[in-house]
Amino acid sequence: MDTFMTWLSGLFSNWGIVWKNFDYLLVGAYPQGPLGGLAMSIVMAVIGIFGAFWIGLAVGLMRLSSRRWLAWPALVYIEIIRGTPLLMVIFWFYFFAPILLGHAVPETDSAIAAFIVFTSAYVAEIVRAGVLSLPKGQTEAARGSGLSHTQAMIYVILPQALRNMIPSFVNQFVSLTKDTSLAMIINVNELTLSARHIYTRTMKAPMEIFLTIALLYFVICWVLTAFSRKLERGMSRYQSRETL
Repeated sequence: MDTFMTWLSGLFSNWGIVWKNFDYLLVGAYPQGPLGGLAMSIVMAVIGIFGAFWIGLAVGLMRLSSRRWLAWPALVYIEIIRGTPLLMVIFWFYFFAPILLGHAVPETDSAIAAFIVFTSAYVAEIVRAGVLSLPKGQTEAARGSGLSHTQAMIYVILPQALRNMIPSFVNQFVSLTKDTSLAMIINVNELTLSARHIYTRTMKAPMEIFLTIALLYFVICWVLTAFSRKLERGMSRYQSRETL
């Protein structure tokens, strides 16, 4: 009985450490200090997703171009980035950007730039696959109605292709959200590094601390996935009404 009570007391004590530092896991030292924790992970993920989508869309369309001077640079970019680990891309920006720019670059900016560049290569391939999945008759019908190639792509092809790309986009963005944990390697105080700070200070409850951040990552990724499913259902109903 005494052993059980000792174990129970230690269990509550360990979870008490997590609860006492839960605000640090969520926002870091903010507002007394810089933003960190889960909030920093979300900020990096949102900026990374937004930037990667537009750059990836542009690179994907370049990859589809019949003009070699557009298609070949896009192909080289995609293949190099997709063949390089994300951690290495983060190091590129962290160590090389200050040399090229001639001044120090904040760790957070380096990490976000790496996330955008890395994810946009995968987004570009999603865009290319989505456009190629449509029947060629769509393009021919659009061109036959008097639209130019660019107008056909903007007004006819992309709206249909983007609907089909939603699941792939969400999978890639969920992956990016989890990959923000790699920013800890260059000392960005995101969620994983915040957890390590707490453990370093207390030297207690490692299982409880890291189980908590695993649950926080899960919640964020689950919300993204649930939003994707809702968006897909909405798109399906919209397409059904258009068909009718």
